[in-house]
Amino acid sequence: MTKLTVNVDGGSRGNPGPAAIGVVLRGPGGELLEERGERIGRATNNVAEYRALLAGIELAAEHGATEVELIGDSQLVVRQVEGRYKVKDATLRELHAEVKRALTRFESWTIGHVRRERNADADRLVNAALDGG
Repeated sequence: MTKLTVNVDGGSRGNPGPAAIGVVLRGPGGELLEERGERIGRATNNVAEYRALLAGIELAAEHGATEVELIGDSQLVVRQVEGRYKVKDATLRELHAEVKRALTRFESWTIGHVRRERNADADRLVNAALDGG
């Protein structure tokens, strides 16, 4: 059993506007395994958050995770994936379904919401990608 922790963040400058994602993957002992920040073109903030979540799930799977703990600072996206909020937007419904499908590859998963300052590494990657870094 390999449990990995994934911090994710997505953001856009303008809503919609230029958008990017940030993903930080940590091992069972909290060691940094990989981080990724990349532009994703033009998107809304919520679409960017979902795209970051999908990238994080994919990265955890690539690293052989059997369990994954997902952490993000978008309360909307976290609550939608938990099933506590309805997904009303059609585009987000598709991304939500994609996330739910992707999560079936793990034996178990959790998702939690943190304040932005507790997600600083993923946030830094988003801003670096948007700034062209």
